[in-house]
Amino acid sequence: MPKSVAARRLTAGCVVYRGAGSQRRYLLLRAYDYWDFPKGRVEPGEEPLAAALREVEEETTLRDLRLAGDAFHETAPYSGGKVARYYLAESATGEVSLPVSPELGRPEHHEFRWVRAEEARALVGPRVRGALEWADARLASAR
Repeated sequence: MPKSVAARRLTAGCVVYRGAGSQRRYLLLRAYDYWDFPKGRVEPGEEPLAAALREVEEETTLRDLRLAGDAFHETAPYSGGKVARYYLAESATGEVSLPVSPELGRPEHHEFRWVRAEEARALVGPRVRGALEWADARLASAR
């Protein structure tokens, strides 16, 4: 991993979706009043893509992801220099649960929703909205 990426405190996750066209839904997770896609810290020596898949599984139990290549969207630095990297992944089943985090003793998130892009835009903030727009544009151009 380039030094500049490591220095930025990289987190990685996936914009997870299921369905196509008007049936497409995106998975959002809520912690308190903040909605985001599943993501978390890239551990030392871990590849960002591996971290993204690990974080999705840890936070949602989803294991059936099919990656849409290795392209990604990165946010501008936020919250003390963090950068979030999102990959695009499809879930065939959409069977999500929010397991208890061993570190927290409770789930990391309060709820999840599968939502259309319009509802997702209304729920997320500008940083996450950039990842949504990137994913939505990639899926639209893949038709």
